[in-house]
Amino acid sequence: MTVIKVIIPAFNEQESVVRVVQDIPADKVDEIVVVNNNSTDMTARVAQQAGVTVVDEPRRGYGYACLAGMDYIAGQELLPDIIVFMDADYSDHPEELPKVVAPISNEGMDLVIGTRKKDLRERGSMTFPQVFGNWLATRLMRLIYGSRFTDLGPFRAIRYDRLMELNMQDKTFGWTVEMQIKVLKRKLNYTEVPVHYRNRIGVSKISGTIKGTLLAGYKILGLIFKYSLR
Repeated sequence: MTVIKVIIPAFNEQESVVRVVQDIPADKVDEIVVVNNNSTDMTARVAQQAGVTVVDEPRRGYGYACLAGMDYIAGQELLPDIIVFMDADYSDHPEELPKVVAPISNEGMDLVIGTRKKDLRERGSMTFPQVFGNWLATRLMRLIYGSRFTDLGPFRAIRYDRLMELNMQDKTFGWTVEMQIKVLKRKLNYTEVPVHYRNRIGVSKISGTIKGTLLAGYKILGLIFKYSLR
């Protein structure tokens, strides 16, 4: 039986995290890990009340939160076959998890990205800077690495052993692109699965501010060129 565990980084998502957890097909996953990333609201408490594992990571940053979730899982006796990452803001559709993991279980893929196709996105769910930045990043990855990626979407599944081989390092905005570049450089098997995407609950901590958008763009583009020199 395939063991699947879900990691959900969460910073001040008390209004949405429970809805995310409730929509994950309970019969398809073995554990849900919400990483409370130094929230100042009730995120940790409502997640605990929802019956999932809560891990605290006081160092704020998306990558820090993902790494904390991985560290927790690495310390367990029963290690998973697949790790699924998704956001806590309810922009993803957690019920589509079986569709995202299927290429790993059935086709031998190492990584699957849930791609936010335009016709499956709710209007306004991605800002223009997000759409353009996503296009630019994936286009550069195609030119530099020969990539077929079309999205840096956060809803993704990866074989646990492959994830550990990647030796993930980024602590903040570059987590998703670092994973994809390392998969490319190691010539691992990957594919994309179209997923629905809706307007998040609350305001984004990254795309919701000019500063956050600029910092994320700078970090992502910097990583693309950094790994091209290695």
